[in-house]
Amino acid sequence: MLRILVAHNYYGSSAPSGENQVFLAELEMLRSRGHEVLEFTRHSDEIREKGARGSVIGAFSTPWNPWTIRQFNSVLKKYKPDIMHVHNTFPLLSPSIFHASGHSAAKVLTLHNYRLLCAAGVPMRLGKTCTDCLDKQSSFPAFQHGCYRNSRLATAPLALNIGLHRMLGTWQHNVDAFITLSNFQRELMARSGLPIQKLHIKPNFYPGMPSVIPWSERGDFIVFVGRLSAEKGITSLLDAWRKWGTSAPELRIVGDGELRPKLEALAFGLPVKFFGQLDGADAQSLIAKSKLLVLPSECFEGFPMVVREAFAFGTPVAVSDLGPLPSIVTNNVNGVLFEPANSDSLLQSVQSAWQSENLLKKLGQFARQEFESKFTEDANYATLMEIYGQALSSGIRRKQ
Repeated sequence: MLRILVAHNYYGSSAPSGENQVFLAELEMLRSRGHEVLEFTRHSDEIREKGARGSVIGAFSTPWNPWTIRQFNSVLKKYKPDIMHVHNTFPLLSPSIFHASGHSAAKVLTLHNYRLLCAAGVPMRLGKTCTDCLDKQSSFPAFQHGCYRNSRLATAPLALNIGLHRMLGTWQHNVDAFITLSNFQRELMARSGLPIQKLHIKPNFYPGMPSVIPWSERGDFIVFVGRLSAEKGITSLLDAWRKWGTSAPELRIVGDGELRPKLEALAFGLPVKFFGQLDGADAQSLIAKSKLLVLPSECFEGFPMVVREAFAFGTPVAVSDLGPLPSIVTNNVNGVLFEPANSDSLLQSVQSAWQSENLLKKLGQFARQEFESKFTEDANYATLMEIYGQALSSGIRRKQ
């Protein structure tokens, strides 16, 4: 059994995060299989509670946090782990922990998004996908355009972080294995300068083996689960429902965000219900009882948690043909695809599938088969152990 130190900066409690869910699920998976696991965590709530002073602390901590690296060195020396597995460093951990010299553990980093080399975290600008910083291997475009929160001041620490660790060679020399969530992400990060031989694919998983609600017992509704923000394509989704009209099936929207007032106005008079932010169990219950989940993303996703949940519950998925999504969802096999940011294409694909009950049922059956073959906890654990093994081998070579 391995001794593993896992590190993670939790996002604020007011904004539920899929990354937090993955971190906790992996902890439980490793411990349940007998590994000795120690957590090293920070919480963004620590600085949010401090207001403007907290924002300054977060900004200075993002590229290099000397206090954290001191603590991390102490933990490494005392614990002596075989593996140091890092999830999110933003903003309080900082990538400086990869320069900790307390112990020569093999170092693994999960790339839950694109923030390692993209200040916005999501390669998107002015409502369209943008890979300028990735293609140019420079963070200057991000600073120039103020990609984080539409502010050059807010973007500056992130741009500095990216530039500093490119210059120091942190990702080339101080990480033994990167975990990407899809082949699309792996290829994009390799193109951006990360060593491809260290980039490994491990998608998110759903713990356990949930039962599937029989098709005849499901409700006649479609569900969207996600943040109500522009990059999630929710406006295009409601545009499609307006074109479909009152004959459209009920659309249940789970989630919250800055666009909610505007979206509620757009949905007035349509068969659309807003449920707000639900806890995980309630949101999953809706997915399990629905006949289709729709994810109209207009940005590059990592591996959406709602897709693995839909597959686990045998619910087919309609997704935009963008980024990694078409490699996860196969058109007319376990779901349907449509052109991103195109409400007509979305309407045509979803309407066509909805009007064929037998097709939807078949797609749901194949979605469950996909889950059982690729996205179970057992399959994920086996993949993670393979990556750890390669990281240990790489770590030995790094120390020679």
